[in-house]
Amino acid sequence: MKTNPFKNSYVDLGRDFYQSIKPTPVHNPQLIIYNRELADELGLDETPLNASADVSVFAGNEVPEGAGPIAMAYSGHQFGHFNPQLGDGRAILLGQMESPGGRSFDIHMKGTGQTAFSRNGDGRAALGPVLREYLVSEAMARLGVPTTRALAAVTTGEEVIRERLLPGGIITRIAASFVRIGTFEYFLARGDKAGLTRLADYMIEQYYADLKQAENRYLALLDAIIEGQAALIAQWMQLGFIHGVMNTDNMSIACETIDYGPCAFMDHYAHDRVYSSIDHDGRYAYNNQPNIGLWNLSRFAECLLPLIDEDQNTAVEMAKDQLERYINAYQEHWLTGMCAKLGLATVLDEDKALVENLFTIMASNNADFTLTFYRLSMLDLDASNDDVMLDLFDDVDDVGSFTQWLDQWRQRLSLEASENDERKAMMRAVNPVYIPRNHLIEAAIRAAEDHADFSVFHALHEVLQHPYDFQPGKEAYMQPPLPHEVVQQTFCGT
Repeated sequence: MKTNPFKNSYVDLGRDFYQSIKPTPVHNPQLIIYNRELADELGLDETPLNASADVSVFAGNEVPEGAGPIAMAYSGHQFGHFNPQLGDGRAILLGQMESPGGRSFDIHMKGTGQTAFSRNGDGRAALGPVLREYLVSEAMARLGVPTTRALAAVTTGEEVIRERLLPGGIITRIAASFVRIGTFEYFLARGDKAGLTRLADYMIEQYYADLKQAENRYLALLDAIIEGQAALIAQWMQLGFIHGVMNTDNMSIACETIDYGPCAFMDHYAHDRVYSSIDHDGRYAYNNQPNIGLWNLSRFAECLLPLIDEDQNTAVEMAKDQLERYINAYQEHWLTGMCAKLGLATVLDEDKALVENLFTIMASNNADFTLTFYRLSMLDLDASNDDVMLDLFDDVDDVGSFTQWLDQWRQRLSLEASENDERKAMMRAVNPVYIPRNHLIEAAIRAAEDHADFSVFHALHEVLQHPYDFQPGKEAYMQPPLPHEVVQQTFCGT
């Protein structure tokens, strides 16, 4: 085993950045799942987090040698309202390790007990949210979306009090970094320019090293985060993913999808789809996500103003120029990805209208997001097999508008150089067959919480490991929910 494989570089920033604290032990932990493939990729065999590690390590009952568990401090705008002190109220950062390829990664555990930031909470996680995060984060990784990863999940053998008594769980997760926009806001709110500088320099040193030689490294950092978030949110939109709680404390400076609370993939398409039980006004609805991305980035820019230039007016103008890039960057990433979903290797000006017209037809017909694009990838250049699409439509009288759209789509395809089979293969590579549908996740949670049966969870997880490949006998995992299976709301774990 490696001698002290942990680094604890975040601790070097100073005590204002964290609280040193050990996890609170649990009584009877049991391992649910361990991500061996991820462990191999990260080179964990010779570390305390290897496949044969005692479950007590992943339950927080035993702190691995060399780890320095801390709860990270941060603030955040929650539904637009600033909360000056949030922080890791039910989680700890064990430390950093380095992969065989030299990539640094953070090891984080959620559900480990109270910290100084718990705000009267119990610091625990219910089993359901642990299972949801494991399934969705690993599915996102397989779909090619930047995300935190799940290494292990355990039951605690204890109950937590929510609306009712629920079994508890702990998830161990991996990220490039767990620093958030809210982490910067924490020091801005305290007027701590030195803390902001240390934090920005830390992120540049650890994760954006190519910016160190930039003329204005802090403006370059803002630009890098704008580009990364634009690309990330575009991918969410291309897959029908709704984060649910895009608060600034849930937005990663490493531009990875983080904190899978009341998230969901859309089934039947609606522009304003909301799943979060606490998003009463639709602030984080599907179609609002790009705008919220810009709003959050504007809060990040405010944090960097003291570092960008000593003259505030100059700093504001420089930051505004960068923020204005977000809209074009997002549109470019979104349209390029949507064109690929339609089999278009090139992007023309009129393609935006083609995509938006399809969404309008899907919305008026209650068409399933994922199945619409998957079945489009099955169609030929003639109309010989168009009938595979028709049962997606609620309104048979509106099929005519869709067939007109198909004619426009085929006319657009005629401008492409790819052959029919090549085009279909390209579409299948970006249009998944399987997503972690909300009703399937709920079924896995119900079996686990109500009957201690994890077979439903494991079966779903296995299917989601190959989202772009049709799997014979797994057709049920492709289908949207029946009316009695529809999950109208999802909940966070607090």
